[in-house]
Amino acid sequence: MADIPVFSVLESTLRLSTPLLLAALGGLYSERSGVINMALEGIMLAGAFTAAAVTVKTGSPWIGLIAAILAGVAVAGIHAFCCIKCRADQVVVGTAINILMLGVPALLSGAMFESTGSTPSVDQSQQLPNLPILIAFAAVPVTHYILYKTSFGLRLRAVGETPQAADTAGVNVLFMRYAGVLLSGVLAALAGLYLSIGQGSLYTRNMTSGRGYIALAALIFGNWVPTRVLLACLLFGFADAVQIRLQGTTLGGATIPTQFIQMVPYVVTMFVLAGFVGKAHPPQALGMPYMKEQR
Repeated sequence: MADIPVFSVLESTLRLSTPLLLAALGGLYSERSGVINMALEGIMLAGAFTAAAVTVKTGSPWIGLIAAILAGVAVAGIHAFCCIKCRADQVVVGTAINILMLGVPALLSGAMFESTGSTPSVDQSQQLPNLPILIAFAAVPVTHYILYKTSFGLRLRAVGETPQAADTAGVNVLFMRYAGVLLSGVLAALAGLYLSIGQGSLYTRNMTSGRGYIALAALIFGNWVPTRVLLACLLFGFADAVQIRLQGTTLGGATIPTQFIQMVPYVVTMFVLAGFVGKAHPPQALGMPYMKEQR
């Protein structure tokens, strides 16, 4: 019986790491191309709401999955257009999208379901609890292979490090950056889908609770390397699992306030960033707009 809590924490770690891992790997594609994707939180919210709303309306989680991916790509496309084409500040654009996606799903939910706080629950048979987990952990070796063993990955890393040199070598820098950001939209949308119709059964307002930002922290802690990003997400998922198990714990006869226990994952994130951010080595052209030289 003593092993049951340990098993429960490990199982919870895998579940809670899944949305972080999907979003972080999405951010990896974007940032390896040189585009900071602060919009991961907003893309996750778009995917979560779309998956739940479409599944409720159609009764099919597979249509909900496709719709969620399309919504994620659409939001990521806005981020890509503003940052790549218009050369706007990437952090500002991403933050604006996150704020926008706090309100848009609530507005649409009110129009569709007469409730701005949440969508109706989907039936248990319409949930996808395991598929996103399999995709998340399978995506780690796939992403490693794509980045380091394919010409696409070589070009993606090249435009994130030295876009001028890549352009001279015939690589379409803008196309590769668009591809990286749109791929991040697919994976972050799947992370949102997992929250609404995988781990849960409905969309609730701001249900990501900062997971997009934690995914960015995992990306930095993992030094933009897929396997290290996996370990970072497992660490943050473990911290989240522990705080769930600690709720209701007493200390000296007094119950520890739930609010303090819920702070654990965020405190761990801050300590990790404070201790390791100086040792991170981001792509050299990360955050720098690129304008093709006229010849």
